[in-house]
Amino acid sequence: MADAAELLERLRGEQKRLEYELEQIKNEEKQADEQREGSPFGKREEGATETFELEKRIALDKRLSGALAEVKHAIEKYESGTYGMCDTCKNPIEPARLEALPHATLCFKCKSRQMKNARVA
Repeated sequence: MADAAELLERLRGEQKRLEYELEQIKNEEKQADEQREGSPFGKREEGATETFELEKRIALDKRLSGALAEVKHAIEKYESGTYGMCDTCKNPIEPARLEALPHATLCFKCKSRQMKNARVA
């Protein structure tokens, strides 16, 4: 089992990776914008492809931003001394769960309840 300091290092590494990927997406978007400015936009196929690529970038950006927010929240919990405690019930999060998902903020029981409620809604 990893100790809390090892899990914090994993969280910081994941934070850097996610920030890098988000920066890459922004750079790709800038390049696409620059290419559009210089060329006439008339073909439907090009427009459809650009729209599809934009939608993919937006979805990926949203997913990565959400993951980054989870990682930052876990780091904040570590710094405040509440890392490893469930946000909902305040009980300790299972060590195996933290080992698998260092950014977990809910114990298995609360996460299961959250997922069950999401399926019902």
